[in-house]
Amino acid sequence: MARPLRIEFSGAFYHVMNRGITGINIFRSERDREKFLEYVGKAVGRYDIKVHTYCLMNTHYHLLIETPHPNLGQAIQWINAAYSMYFNKKRKRAGHLFQGRYKAVLVNADEYLQQLSRYIHLNPVRAKIVGHCKDYPWSSYPVFGGYVEPPEWLEIDWLLSLFGKDGGRAKRRYRDFIESAQKEEIVNPFDDIIGGFVLGRADFVAWVQKTFLDKNLNDKEVPQLKKLKSRPRPDDLVQAVADEFGCGREAILQKGKKRNFARDVAIYLCREMTGETGAALGGYFGGISGAGIAIRHSQIAKQIETDRMLKERVDQIKKKIFNI
Repeated sequence: MARPLRIEFSGAFYHVMNRGITGINIFRSERDREKFLEYVGKAVGRYDIKVHTYCLMNTHYHLLIETPHPNLGQAIQWINAAYSMYFNKKRKRAGHLFQGRYKAVLVNADEYLQQLSRYIHLNPVRAKIVGHCKDYPWSSYPVFGGYVEPPEWLEIDWLLSLFGKDGGRAKRRYRDFIESAQKEEIVNPFDDIIGGFVLGRADFVAWVQKTFLDKNLNDKEVPQLKKLKSRPRPDDLVQAVADEFGCGREAILQKGKKRNFARDVAIYLCREMTGETGAALGGYFGGISGAGIAIRHSQIAKQIETDRMLKERVDQIKKKIFNI
């Protein structure tokens, strides 16, 4: 059986999820949920992990975890084993409770922590368990929204700091960030996962590969490794954009043409994914300045945030480049 790829290092962030075997409910009472959270709290003290967000559904759980030490596996295995023992003993059952190995996605927190926390906190609303996320007591949202006091083991400062320095104002801003999206179809951040286990911009993915994976790229037992490649070249990205927009490479590289949207997308992707400097890319795109590259990158980045169709097209190009 192919084993999942685990990358552990100090200061890493992970989205961890595990489901009940054959889709069974792993939480069948309030006491079950309380007990699971007790074990999470004990793991915080035992393994010195930090839990930034959580949500317990009926058949699965979500945890957003930071590891000051490279010990995610130890912490999650202990939580799962302790809870499974409690669950089986209470119901006089034997066998596995969880569906195989837990899933852990390595996350670039600076880029994705806000989006991930929102997606996790809105799970009960999307599942139509509650009409308002503040009414679901088994997620960390009521804490971040300022509706209840936090448990001692929950880390709230890092996430709230992204919404302001003043604690009260940060909670209000975070509350607006979450609750204003309850009736909207928000972008699923997990659509951006690369290779099934990394969520981050291209420079973060490239750093993970160079730091942890290059020596293992021929490991046949880890299929995710085949989905990672070195940073793409500008030529590869320009060709991929040309194919997506149905134009020629020359039209993208040509300087001076007004409203050349395909060219702007190509510049954005090259700045995101190649690791080249703005000056180097300016030369590649016909002698524009590094500032010009930065301006076009910023314009497309802002448009992607509001234009779902554009985001889907850009994601499609990225998937083609990474061959996934």
